[in-house]
Amino acid sequence: MKKGISVWAFPEDFTPEQCFIEAKRAGFDGVELAMGSSGITEDSTEEEIKTIRALAEKHGMELYSVACALYIANSLTSNDPAQRARAERIVKRQLDIAAWLGCDTVLVVPGVVSSPLDTSIETVPYDAAYDRALDWMRRLAPYAEEKGVVIAIENVWNRFLLSPLEMRGIIDAVGSEWVKAYFDVGNILLIGHPEQWIRILGKRIQKVHIKDFRVSVGNLDGFVDLLTGNVDFPEVMRALSEIGYDGWITAELGPNGHYPTTNLAAISAAMDAIMNR
Repeated sequence: MKKGISVWAFPEDFTPEQCFIEAKRAGFDGVELAMGSSGITEDSTEEEIKTIRALAEKHGMELYSVACALYIANSLTSNDPAQRARAERIVKRQLDIAAWLGCDTVLVVPGVVSSPLDTSIETVPYDAAYDRALDWMRRLAPYAEEKGVVIAIENVWNRFLLSPLEMRGIIDAVGSEWVKAYFDVGNILLIGHPEQWIRILGKRIQKVHIKDFRVSVGNLDGFVDLLTGNVDFPEVMRALSEIGYDGWITAELGPNGHYPTTNLAAISAAMDAIMNR
């Protein structure tokens, strides 16, 4: 397995090159970039994106995935057809950017029933969300195949796809090797057991995010430093080994507000312990 760090672990004003330099210094193998962060926007040109790719190569950093934080406000399962169309354009652009970067994966939030973090966001009937999600995944899978990039749907706090059986079922219903799962170990702890999700999803898992979480807190404040929460990382790693997962493990944590790069070494060391490196 390879050790990655999310671009969201760096201050917003960091350039891609600054992120690569600090990630390399901290001992990471690669960086997960994101559309909307560190110089990458929907309007970025192919030339601009390939410049970022060259900078990563210059500093010995692998690029493997492109995330995006636009899918809650632009839901792929919205009641508004115009918003759904906008969200699909975002997916396509994300796939374009990933292909230019040489990444094999994009992280996509598959849809939203409602948000426990933002009550202003509309509530969508669960069955409608499921049907709409299945529809967009089937329609965009050929575009993903054309780009050579997998659409990996992530489990987030969206009150949707709340069991591993549902996640497995919708991926299988799409019926394409270009739509898989992006499994987030920390996100699932509030509603389930990560090792169970891993064993049930099996080969459908394309990439893995790790973070830690204290269940007793039960809200965003429950996300804590690696190895200080309730995630049973030895069991998580056993489950990943059982399904034959040997891909990227990416830490998705925020930066230290006052000393923005000091936490990177601690994250890296914690990941070495978790991954037995």
